[in-house]
Amino acid sequence: MKVENPVALRFILQDELYLLKTDKAMYENVAMPQPEIESIAPAVIVAASPLPITKQPEPTVQSPAPEVKTPVISFNYLGKNLKRFLVLVHYPELEFIDDAHLAALTNIIKRKDLSIDDVAILNLARHATVQYNELVNFFKPARLLVLGKNAMPQGIAPLALNAPSTLGDIAGLYSFSFGEMMDNVEHKKAFWEQMKTL
Repeated sequence: MKVENPVALRFILQDELYLLKTDKAMYENVAMPQPEIESIAPAVIVAASPLPITKQPEPTVQSPAPEVKTPVISFNYLGKNLKRFLVLVHYPELEFIDDAHLAALTNIIKRKDLSIDDVAILNLARHATVQYNELVNFFKPARLLVLGKNAMPQGIAPLALNAPSTLGDIAGLYSFSFGEMMDNVEHKKAFWEQMKTL
């Protein structure tokens, strides 16, 4: 490091420095150049006659109306919704759906010549305040499957259990949750009979 002003060394290096006798003479009589100060001419004040004051009308400023932006709704769901088939589930402790229940749902939709990419599985426990019309606007489903009473979205028309319904142009089915169906053969049969028609 090359330092041009030796006084700056004390700011750069915090430790003590020891100089050799031969170097000491070089730092003792360092002449600091004095800055040159230019003389400024005194200001001359000239009195002027006051100008007549004419009052300009103030421009009217119209404040723009505040923009109302609707928040963009997005959902974290499983699948790609390629066939516009929305499956609503309710699992408060999971992100999407229980693995055993997902395997069962995958087998069911395979029987209908669908894959997991053809559906959108949405866990309503993660979106508790969502309205039915928000789901319809986002997913644009042609078919809707509601698995369990807790998976029923707010604002939906009442659906009868295991009875296919039409919600506008959407074919809908409300059935048991997989937790209710896994150990009950009668629930499974009732669900599958209605699922074949959906």
